Amino acid sequence: MVDCVIVGGGPAGLSAALVLGRARRRVIVVDAGAPRNRWSAAMHGYLSRDGIAPAEFLALARRELEPYDVVRYCAGHAVDAVAIAHGFRVALESGDAIEGRTLLLATGVVDELPPIDGLAPLLGTSVHHCPYCDGWEHRDAPLAVYGCDERAATFALELRQWSRDLVWCSDGHAPSHAARATVERHGVRIRTEPITKLEGDAGRLRRIIFRSGPPEAVEALFFCTGQRQHADLAERLGCRFNDRGTVLTRAAEGTNVPGVWVAGDASKDAQMVVVAAAEGAEAAVAINTELTRRDLEAERA
Repeated sequence: MVDCVIVGGGPAGLSAALVLGRARRRVIVVDAGAPRNRWSAAMHGYLSRDGIAPAEFLALARRELEPYDVVRYCAGHAVDAVAIAHGFRVALESGDAIEGRTLLLATGVVDELPPIDGLAPLLGTSVHHCPYCDGWEHRDAPLAVYGCDERAATFALELRQWSRDLVWCSDGHAPSHAARATVERHGVRIRTEPITKLEGDAGRLRRIIFRSGPPEAVEALFFCTGQRQHADLAERLGCRFNDRGTVLTRAAEGTNVPGVWVAGDASKDAQMVVVAAAEGAEAAVAINTELTRRDLEAERA
């Protein structure tokens, strides 16, 4: 039984592994190898690493863990987690199982992609979900906002910080009168016709083709279609969730389940790489503190 099983080898999980490794805690990182930002050409907003490719960032992070012989990396997919005496057992798709005194879930989320023909080749270069990550690269350009409910109206108004040439594409769904009035008052155009496909070349979006009406020439599309947990381990363990579908965490990323922490996009609101790494480090300190408390109690017994 190791000190901590970390499920998820992204920024949150690897950051936690680094801090725990330096605290001489035995750690296993289980990683399925499917990070949320794997489609992106570059990640942004991370001081000293702005513009680095996500795969390069993760490779660098894993190399930095190599000197710490207490940290092990396990490529695999965790399919279940249960509480056992003195800790948790994590079952892998391979049939193997790993046991740890504590458990950190850094499994992230999966974006619900718009069901539009031609989107896949453009994802990560000119089709995005986060303006904080990719808005600067398309500043002042004609942009589209894709969304079929009221959240898209708020999203469109937020994107005005990066461009004032905006069109909200609702893909056949009629916006409410209030939402329409609000976005139009602030200069956002609305196209309600169903979308047929996206056209572009070399990863660059050029135009949106509708079932009726003229094409819309845009440089990028930002979608607002929701997300879901990448794994159901937190739910299986009985963790509470907020109304956004992410895990409800308290100070230092702890959950309502003793011994379980959740860090990164699977919890909280600010879903950025730099925030995920910080949450992983914060959770690691809390985990080490908890393990130290248990060790001291055992010595006194």
